[in-house]
Amino acid sequence: WEDQFNLALDPDKAREFHDQTMPKEAHKVAHFCSMCGPNFCSMKITQDVRDYAAAQGLSEEEALKKGMEQKAVEFKKAGAEIYKKT
Repeated sequence: WEDQFNLALDPDKAREFHDQTMPKEAHKVAHFCSMCGPNFCSMKITQDVRDYAAAQGLSEEEALKKGMEQKAVEFKKAGAEIYKKT
C-alpha cells in the first residue's frame, strides 16, 4: 500500500481515506486491498503467477497457459456451469 499512497497526488490524504475504510488495525497492513479482498486481488494473483512460474521453471506466459488449461479441465469436470446452485 505504501507504494500506492506515494503515487497519490496527496499521499497523506490517501492514507487517511484508506484507514477510514478499515474496520481493524490489522486490516491496514494486509497484503491485499479492501476493494476485492485476498481471493480476487489482481496484484496478489499476478504475484502468485510469477512465483508459480519461477518455481516451475516456466515463463509467465507459459504458466498462465498451463493454469488456464488446468482450470478449463476443472470447469468441465464440475459440469461447465457458470452459476452453480448451492
